Amino acid sequence: MAAPCGRMASRPMLQFLSCFSRAAVGNTGFRQFSGTSVCRATLQNKSETERASSPWALMAAVCLQRLPVISADSTPIEQRFSAMIQQMELEKSLLSDHELQLLEDAERMSRKMAGDYNFDEDDDDNKDQNIVLAQDKEDSWEQKFRNFQPAPRVRADVDKDLTSVERCLADSLVLLAEQQVGSAKLWLLPQTQWQEGETLRQTAERALASLPAGFKATFLSNAPCGVYKYKLPKAARTEGSVGTKVFFFKAILSDSGPPAAPTSSFVWLKKSELQRYLKPAYMMKVDRFILDL
Repeated sequence: MAAPCGRMASRPMLQFLSCFSRAAVGNTGFRQFSGTSVCRATLQNKSETERASSPWALMAAVCLQRLPVISADSTPIEQRFSAMIQQMELEKSLLSDHELQLLEDAERMSRKMAGDYNFDEDDDDNKDQNIVLAQDKEDSWEQKFRNFQPAPRVRADVDKDLTSVERCLADSLVLLAEQQVGSAKLWLLPQTQWQEGETLRQTAERALASLPAGFKATFLSNAPCGVYKYKLPKAARTEGSVGTKVFFFKAILSDSGPPAAPTSSFVWLKKSELQRYLKPAYMMKVDRFILDL
């Protein structure tokens, strides 16, 4: 009986306190806020204050990749596996229409040679015109195949041109741009400074659009795939500027635009060639999200 009595005794007290709080708010004229709205406003003000007072400059860079255009050369084990699959499919397959026509033509020719062929068996359409045998079709196809010249898979002159997006067609390439960082020029993923009012992806899109080649790309996400942070030299540091944070966004090349000049300030490199152009600390961050497809 103690618990019900306790609840009955607490109800008048709760009603009294609620009436007192409404009366106090009504008399003072203040608006009553919920705890959730107060927390949201506090967090928003805190984030704006931290952004305004952050000693780190924000930048966005785009990791633009050109996917392979042709298939890579097969390894020996892939060649053996492909030959085995083709042999299995050949053994289980049915004869095609062309192969059936070859058998019919062979049977017809053997009957003609033996003098046991009735010309009335031919269709009415074939009596007034020459019959095209399956072997004649094969000879015509063979001649066309001999005249066909496939494009070369390896082009030494193009592969040596690092500014050409057509180099190394069987590999995935990454775009690097030569940019001014302080007093030095470095090879980096195309990047630019973040501006107030834009998202980091919009900053990365602006970095790509600033290149003179006019590349068009498809961005894969609104979220960055990596971040690189570096500090300024101690002589250049201030209380409001300690260093820079670079956020990377991945994109796939969709249109290469006009051919680039040999003196262009950007290069297309395979993943194995990046370490010759990038700093070790920068390369370690970039290597995590670049796939060698």
